[in-house]
Amino acid sequence: MNLGDGGGDLPSSSALSQWTHTARRYQHLLDKSTPLVLHRWIGFAFIAFVFSLRVYLVQGYYIVTYGLGIYILQLFILFLSPQVDPEIHDGPTLPTRGSDEFRPFVRRLPEFKFWYSITKAFCVAFVLTFFSAFDVPVFWPILLFYWVILFVSTMKRQIMHMIKYKYVPFSFGKQRYTGKKVALADDTDTTEA
Repeated sequence: MNLGDGGGDLPSSSALSQWTHTARRYQHLLDKSTPLVLHRWIGFAFIAFVFSLRVYLVQGYYIVTYGLGIYILQLFILFLSPQVDPEIHDGPTLPTRGSDEFRPFVRRLPEFKFWYSITKAFCVAFVLTFFSAFDVPVFWPILLFYWVILFVSTMKRQIMHMIKYKYVPFSFGKQRYTGKKVALADDTDTTEA
């Protein structure tokens, strides 16, 4: 049998081509969702609500939720951090004076990757809630207290870093500059009829 004639399909090659087609389609949907920031975050809020509802209804999987919380905290810190840390980088830094040239804030973890990672994490955590091996009996208030302490101390350190190097990782829309307003003069023709 000649494999080059195209007459026979091998089962593994058709499965591989189907998988690559599915992967391309998935990537295409991700690419189309990139500019739809509000819609993506609404979808994430729905997934987070479903996960929270699942954990509340089964009254368990607190270790999974705690691990998810630590992962979210780590992603959030990366989202708030500049791509080039001014503390360890010797090259160009963020502007600290008004005379310094403007350099836009570039995140270590861009918004799309942050959304994608956090959404995947919630989906994986949701799937883990269907396996009893991950339902470890723990006293959840201690985990919650420890997570809050971890969050406060980490955010304090991050905010101190932001103050020290004078950067703000948030921008609420592009600044719009308007020129001088020009008064419109009434041009009335005084023609005699």
